[in-house]
Amino acid sequence: ACPWGRFLARSQRNIVTGPNLEDQMLLDRFRMDGKTALITAAGKGIGAACARALAECGCNVMVAARTESDIESVAAEARALGVRASALRCDMTKREDIEALVAATMEEFGRIDVLINNVGGYPPMPALKTSEKAFNDAFKFNATTAFITSRLVIPHMLAGEGGSVVAISSAAGRVPASGFVAYGTSKAAMTFMMRNFAQEFAPKIRFNTIAVGSTATTALTNFLDDKTRSLMEDSTPMKRLAEPEDIAMAAIYLASDAGSYVTGKVLEVDGGLEWNNWPF
Repeated sequence: ACPWGRFLARSQRNIVTGPNLEDQMLLDRFRMDGKTALITAAGKGIGAACARALAECGCNVMVAARTESDIESVAAEARALGVRASALRCDMTKREDIEALVAATMEEFGRIDVLINNVGGYPPMPALKTSEKAFNDAFKFNATTAFITSRLVIPHMLAGEGGSVVAISSAAGRVPASGFVAYGTSKAAMTFMMRNFAQEFAPKIRFNTIAVGSTATTALTNFLDDKTRSLMEDSTPMKRLAEPEDIAMAAIYLASDAGSYVTGKVLEVDGGLEWNNWPF
């Protein structure tokens, strides 16, 4: 048995709330059999990749997004991997939709062990052309939706076996750049919010953030021609854009027992960026 597992088993905190790691092989800690994950913005891109990865690890999934055909397709892929999966159309800008989503997840699965807060985005624009409404809209879309969803899920995790919340943030939330005052600020706020949650709800619930770099989802690639994509890749130390699966693998680590000692942290999955590589 792993000596670190024996040490954790003797820890009072682990006896109360932590996973039973003593008899697990290391790779078994990535398994999430019988657990349930709620993934927002899961119809495409990073959210869909996270749903598929969680399903591969044995986790049941509830996938939510605005386009019903997308989430139904993702749910079908998850079921093909041998887990239970449901899809619910949801507009995350509407509190009543978020409330219905959390309620439906509990009704269908009876538990929520993992929340992937993946909703977000906002177009870059010059600061002097960013209206107060635009700034507030960006904040609501990137930070407030994550707050509301987390706030509604936390009581269910506390009443159950605990859980893990993973928020998808952005390198723009830590690397300042011209044109990103609304998006970057709102992502930075969301990241700090997760760190505050982590302090308040440890050790039973862990909260972490993934700061992603430029990722090859349709939200980005639809706006890139070969030249601009090449510029972005050349200015990234790893010389490529991230694939959604790169982000999903990080989410699996943070969501599973593999990351059981990690909370309140930001995992940077950005190809080594220390500057903004936006080419426009």
